[in-house]
Formats: sequence, structure tokens, C-alpha cells
Amino acid sequence: MWNNMMCDVMPTISEDGISQRSSQFGGDESNFEQLMINMLDERDKLMETLRETQERMTDTQQKLAETEHERDTLNRQLQSNMPQLFLRVTPGNAKWPDSSVE
Repeated sequence: MWNNMMCDVMPTISEDGISQRSSQFGGDESNFEQLMINMLDERDKLMETLRETQERMTDTQQKLAETEHERDTLNRQLQSNMPQLFLRVTPGNAKWPDSSVE
């Protein structure tokens, strides 16, 4: 009797396969999410480094400007206080007045 009956029964699908597939997709999604989080963290670190570097550059430029101003001030003081004899001395070729050689 059982041999003459036709059964239209669907094959059994293992639930482990379904959960495994969904965990694969969920794993890909969580991997992508973790990748995005890592990229955002890295971006934040780079932005902080950029900000710090810009601050250091601004400080260095200000110090450079102060140093150049101080140099110019010292050069003016040196030129105004230096005897005229030394102003006539050029690098590598000293031009002494004839009266000083005697």
C-alpha cells in the first residue's frame, strides 16, 4: 500500500544551514561596520594630528617672525654703534684708510 502512494514531501532543510548563512551575511555586515568604525577612528586621529601640526607650524612662524625682527633690530643697533672704520671693511677684502696703516 505504501508503495502505491505518491508522496509530495519536500526535502528537509537543515536549520543549521540557514542560521549559518544568515550569520555569514551578518558577519559580513558586522565586518563592514567594524571597518567603517576603524576608518572613522583613523580619520579622527589624522585630523587631530593635522590640527596639532598646524598649531606647531603657526607657533614656529610666529617665533621666526620675532627672531627676524630681533635680528633686524640688532643689525640696526650694530650699524649705528659701529665705528665708520669697520663699516668700510668688506668680507675677504679689507679696505683700510691710508692713515690707519702708518
